[in-house]
Amino acid sequence: MCWTPGCCLAFTARLLPGYSPKRGPILDKVKLVALSSIGVGALVLLLKAGAWWLTGSSALYSDALESVVNVAASIVAAAALFYAARPADKNHPYGHDKAEFFAAVIVGVLIIVAALSIFRTGWESWRAPEPIVSPWSGLSLSLVATVVNAGWAVVLGTAGRRSRSAALKADSRHLWSDVATSGGVLVGVCAVLVTGIAWLDGAVAMIVGVHVLWSGWGVMRESVGGLMDEAPNEGVMDRTRETLNRSADGAIEAHDLRMRTAGRTTYLEFHLVVPGSMQVAEAHAICDRVEAALKTETPGLVVTIHVEPEAKAKHSGVLVL
Repeated sequence: MCWTPGCCLAFTARLLPGYSPKRGPILDKVKLVALSSIGVGALVLLLKAGAWWLTGSSALYSDALESVVNVAASIVAAAALFYAARPADKNHPYGHDKAEFFAAVIVGVLIIVAALSIFRTGWESWRAPEPIVSPWSGLSLSLVATVVNAGWAVVLGTAGRRSRSAALKADSRHLWSDVATSGGVLVGVCAVLVTGIAWLDGAVAMIVGVHVLWSGWGVMRESVGGLMDEAPNEGVMDRTRETLNRSADGAIEAHDLRMRTAGRTTYLEFHLVVPGSMQVAEAHAICDRVEAALKTETPGLVVTIHVEPEAKAKHSGVLVL
């Protein structure tokens, strides 16, 4: 039996939604990154769990618990990416891209649950503090885990931006939050050792809980915006209008622009006003030219253009020629 990384990833692909026997176990880079996150998360979890086991520190426990969420989040993100990659079908004519937003919401919920558990543990430790044992061994393991997390957060963030994957970007943001948390924990535990104030351990854990809670809320906020078909930021809309203006020679006006994002796919709809005497073939050629320019500007764009005669012009659109 083959136990190389490629074979293991291929076998894992068969167990996840979106696997197609016709295509075979060929993974694109995004899916490979998502699957690799599970292994990286498990490694970091083992390191942080070891740090907590050695020291008994509540602050290091909070750090380890957040890594449990990281592993769960990576599994959810990988499953969502495979499901979102499925082509459109009869029941889902617009594809499955929004699965990534559902995954990001689940990650946000997991983060919030972990934050509440961390806060409870920190509160108990603050009320009844206990001494930290084997501190330097535990801190060394935690430092190694933090470095690994920071490196992988960079990889995830880069892959998420390039692929426009909501799931990977949510996972990356949470990892950066985890890196910040781990840094605070390391400082807090060192402060306990230097000052000898035992209740600082519980106080640091509670601060970590608040930070993680805020991170979870941010992930959920952005994901819910995607599920609610929230428009892109004004910068994206402005670039779209500029591209439309440059490429729509022969048209009179474009109005009623609507734009939304679903995972790695962006949908754009608008009305294009042309002279009433223009033939269908000419109007169609303008639409083809506009669509090609827009898709070059925004990869993964799906464009719907409604052509109207000049009598329908509103004289308030983005294009007036």
